[in-house]
Amino acid sequence: MASHDDSNTDKKDEVKGGFLGKVKGFMHDIGDKIEETVGFGKPTAEFSSIHFPHIDLQKADIVVDVLVKNPNPIPIPLVDINYLIESDGRKLISGLIPDAGTIHAHGSETIKIPVCLIYDDIKNTYADIKPGSIIPYKVKVELLVDVPIFGRLTLPIEKTGEIPIPYKPSIDVDKIRFEKFSIEETVATLHLKLENKNDFDLGLNDLDYEVWLGDVSIGGAELNKSAKIEKNGITFIDVPITFRPKEFGSAIWDMIRGKGTGYSIKGNINVSTPFGEMKLPVSKIGGTTHFKKKKEDGGDGDW
Repeated sequence: MASHDDSNTDKKDEVKGGFLGKVKGFMHDIGDKIEETVGFGKPTAEFSSIHFPHIDLQKADIVVDVLVKNPNPIPIPLVDINYLIESDGRKLISGLIPDAGTIHAHGSETIKIPVCLIYDDIKNTYADIKPGSIIPYKVKVELLVDVPIFGRLTLPIEKTGEIPIPYKPSIDVDKIRFEKFSIEETVATLHLKLENKNDFDLGLNDLDYEVWLGDVSIGGAELNKSAKIEKNGITFIDVPITFRPKEFGSAIWDMIRGKGTGYSIKGNINVSTPFGEMKLPVSKIGGTTHFKKKKEDGGDGDW
């Protein structure tokens, strides 16, 4: 049987619990009233875009744009931003941006999160990720904000997409055809073979390169038309070039006799891709080619 003291203690705890419960309820009601009257609310965050301002063979610069909306009558600080980019559950890169700014009262801000993916780091960590491939990615972002009444809140968002791991295209001179030949000045057409070793199409915009026949540079050449190189495909393009054969020395006589001559080509191609513009290097060292003379009937004749 319970003692008289125990009974009094239970009654006191009951009264105390009831009182504290009423106080908590009262404070909660006041908070609701303040929130309702002043207009406090939880901020929201969403991705507005993810884009690649620069991609080359070494790295991909990524900018993640996050739109944060503040429904409150006062500015709120964006305390921290945590981000993670992963592929098939494997981390590619992560980071923390502290003191990321302030979201204006009853306003919205687009927060830019710059990320740089170094391809060598990825390939050295995950051997199955090959150059020329496209890999899936998931971006996870957590924004930590400080809101009156609510306190510190975490706004988690995530988005999926694809990232290219570009591979250097190959270039070769299939043949060089004369349009006009003289020792002083020759106009020719380079018939170039371009091979795309990537799992995505390349839209060729222009070339910037220099060609050597033997040990003599015959100058640069520019593409006079655009071309599409389908994924893992080959295309041929014709590029006009003008040079002075008398400067070649013995190399020109080897070409005329049909012996062929060594050539090298090195430069860059500017291409459009589903992921944005890319400038990719191209080179061919130590090739051998023959000149073709354009016949009056449109056929080819060997020199």
